[in-house]
Amino acid sequence: MIEEVKDFQIDTKELRRYKKLTEPKIWNEIQRLSLKLKGKSIAHVNTTSHRGGGGVAEILHSLVPLMRDAGLDVHWFKLKASKSFFKATKNIHDTLQGDSRNLTEEEKNLYLEESKKIAGDFEKVQADVWIIHDPQPLLLPNFCSSMKNSILRIHIDLSKPNEDTWNFLFPHVAKYKKIIFSMKEYANNRLPTDKIVIFPPAIDPLTAKNAPLKKETARMILENLGLNPGKPIVAQISRFDVWKDPIGVVKAFYHAKKIIPDLQLVFMGLTFASDDPESLAAFNEIKRYAKGDPDIFAFYYPRNLQYDNNTLINAVQTGADVIVQKSIKEGFGLTVTEAMWKKKAVIGGNVGGIKLQIRNGYNGFLVSSEEECGARIAELIKNKKLQSEMGRRARIYVEKHFLLPRLLRDYLKIIDEVVA
Repeated sequence: MIEEVKDFQIDTKELRRYKKLTEPKIWNEIQRLSLKLKGKSIAHVNTTSHRGGGGVAEILHSLVPLMRDAGLDVHWFKLKASKSFFKATKNIHDTLQGDSRNLTEEEKNLYLEESKKIAGDFEKVQADVWIIHDPQPLLLPNFCSSMKNSILRIHIDLSKPNEDTWNFLFPHVAKYKKIIFSMKEYANNRLPTDKIVIFPPAIDPLTAKNAPLKKETARMILENLGLNPGKPIVAQISRFDVWKDPIGVVKAFYHAKKIIPDLQLVFMGLTFASDDPESLAAFNEIKRYAKGDPDIFAFYYPRNLQYDNNTLINAVQTGADVIVQKSIKEGFGLTVTEAMWKKKAVIGGNVGGIKLQIRNGYNGFLVSSEEECGARIAELIKNKKLQSEMGRRARIYVEKHFLLPRLLRDYLKIIDEVVA
């Protein structure tokens, strides 16, 4: 029911390589806290370790080795559960974000019973601090006596959850020592303020996905995917999910295409995660809606492509003229950060963590409708100077706020508080 991510599956990273990208104040804090916490055992728990399996796995593949290099004894565990469990937790995820459909009693009981079984597997695992990521493993500390010092890291918006789901989960959430949100607006007002900690996610600037890629290489890969790199391209890179509003992106694309007739649209949503059973349905909905339009490209199956996930995403983000992330709900949006780091002007939905990254009209655009999104796509395609200037500002903003060393510092601070 649980599986530890093995050392050979996790890259080795050296903190010193990040020093040039880290503000001196943050660097000094990392050094101080590393000495203080040296040897402390930390356990991260989430649902998948697949590279490309979502933002949490993406972050942990960089954060875990960096925490180890900082002197902590860090382990990473992932859940192994039934498809029914993950279907139920997907519904929990959606209702926590405000979906009006109530959970069934069967779903609640399944979630409780499988969580109890999984928790039993953790009884022999010891750690000074446990960091539990998102709703899937949320119940574990309530059923596992070894998880006394537990931190809940919630990447979604809990400000206005479905009341039935929230009443069901609240007694379990309230038992955590600390609860981390990406934005203060996400914290539910029923939670004690002294337990709430705010800090956003971050990207690893030294991974293959975020390393500089020659434009010629990106164009070649796009061409191999069937696109014409000589014509303008708009792209959305994220899992296929109704919260990412893929149909709204298609509609925005058609609005822009009235002004830019040769515009192409690419969705890159390769799915590796086992905990998102609805993604295929969202992918098929795009295919039905596009009705075979030769200028719309949607990629879902990684086994059908000759390039690895990091290379594909880097190529699309580098080679596309405009990046869109038209979410209607978004915990943070690491794909926005990645594109901004690559000096791309990003058009994002005016929601959640996207608003934390994009300053409207300065380093990108925030939009609230398909028509507005389409107009901004066309504006950026036609105005290369604006596109370039926004991209330059986007890169600087990410470097200051959303790189991995800052995230490491934030975790070390909260770990220090919990073990004190």
